[in-house]
Amino acid sequence: MAEFKYEIVKHIATLSSAANGWERQLNLISWNDREPKYDLRDWAPDGSKMSKGISLSNEEICMLKEILDDLDL
Repeated sequence: MAEFKYEIVKHIATLSSAANGWERQLNLISWNDREPKYDLRDWAPDGSKMSKGISLSNEEICMLKEILDDLDL
């Protein structure tokens, strides 16, 4: 598997925590020295491991925000 670089530019929020210490976090992450994207995934307690997740551009996160604002929650 090819190696990749990432840098957590900004921790935005922790959405939930599991009993094993893993946290679902929303972060702004730069992958392989590219423009940072909003990223939602689970992280190990020490930050050494991550689960699969989703990364969204600024335009995509703005669109998602509009959609969520329109939902009757």
